[in-house]
Amino acid sequence: MTGRKPLSRPVAVPTGRLVRIAGLGGMSVGIAGNVAAQALGQVRRGSRPDMRSLLMTPDNIRRVADQLARMRGAALKVGQLMSMDAGDVLPPELADIMARLRDQAHFMPPKQLQQVLNRNWKPDWLQSFQTFNVRPIAAASIGQVHRATLKDGRDVAIKVQYPGIARSIDSDVANVAALVRMSGLVPRNFDLNPYVEEARSQLHEETDYEKEGAHLRQFTDLLDGADQFEIPSFYADWSTPEILTMSFLEGLPIETLSDVPSDARNHVAQALIELTLKEVFEFGVTQSDPNFANYRYNPVTGKTILLDFGATRTLDSSSIDGYRRLLRAGLKEDCEGLRDAAVQMKIIEGDSAFDTQILGMIRSVFGAIVSREEFNFADRSLAEQLHREGVALAEAGYVPPQIPMDILYLQRKFGGMFLLATRLKAKLPLRSLLTQCAN
Repeated sequence: MTGRKPLSRPVAVPTGRLVRIAGLGGMSVGIAGNVAAQALGQVRRGSRPDMRSLLMTPDNIRRVADQLARMRGAALKVGQLMSMDAGDVLPPELADIMARLRDQAHFMPPKQLQQVLNRNWKPDWLQSFQTFNVRPIAAASIGQVHRATLKDGRDVAIKVQYPGIARSIDSDVANVAALVRMSGLVPRNFDLNPYVEEARSQLHEETDYEKEGAHLRQFTDLLDGADQFEIPSFYADWSTPEILTMSFLEGLPIETLSDVPSDARNHVAQALIELTLKEVFEFGVTQSDPNFANYRYNPVTGKTILLDFGATRTLDSSSIDGYRRLLRAGLKEDCEGLRDAAVQMKIIEGDSAFDTQILGMIRSVFGAIVSREEFNFADRSLAEQLHREGVALAEAGYVPPQIPMDILYLQRKFGGMFLLATRLKAKLPLRSLLTQCAN
């Protein structure tokens, strides 16, 4: 898997609960000290301190990003989940933190890596390998990936979970949620608890690599015969709850396709959007993380490689039905039907002063889709319009309703596919693709 961003440096993952709490606590104390000093300075100058601007200074943003990157696990994953892979619509302070996290790919030192491998495999495991590269080819929030060759000839990618990550989830999530509340980046009367609980639940799922292996095999079966995609083979003999071993597939970052001819870009973007729609309306199960790193491209075969099935989610039938109703009404430009579907999905409350604006934004999306045979993702005018309207809503005091988690995950997946198609500058028959799913 060539073309990956160079990793940063080896940094041991803190494994003890008290050490991790102290890490977040130290970060909070440092931030509080910065805020207090700057607030006092503003008072002395006769001005009233703006607490949000004081919290989100460059120094404090650096503290947050550096500490989350060092801790990894839930601390880092919660921050990434908050971004929903849509930096264009984040508060600029939070977007800065997310950008820093994406650039700080720390990894375990070899000694800590060896301890994890020794605990999970037989003591003489190294004798079964021709090669094992101790420097990972990728590092993320929960684990890092190594390339190796077994003596039986298998070229493998080995995903190794950071030590102590699974045990740290509950306390990390609670501490990061407290930090988010303190930051003022979410409205004061917004109930964060359901989202915190969902993040906790998802993270426990994602740290079970045996379950991820089952999801990988499930998608292999679902996509049997789909010649646009490649999925790694799962090797159960070298997998455990903390280690996932798969076949290594050579590929380029999906973003590099932005420079190839339009036919190739359109082909890849359409295949991924069609797969997303199949996941929702045919399979009833979706890989809910649209991170670009989960898709790679094999220029030899022309196929897209699908990676990382830890965030696979089985969808509730009511959510699928809600999206089908929304599509059907939106494509017919049926305003009343669109409103009914949005209420059913709890996207709007039905009696809120903001319902008209939210519905107007949804109609704008469908209006852009139905007005042309091909949707030009390179045209940023719709995204910029929605961003302006979203900012105006927030400034007017809009607090989102408690949307069902399936709907939020699907919004994230659809948004991620939109961003990827935009990156590829694709032109697709989007109206036709959606019409097939609405019926």
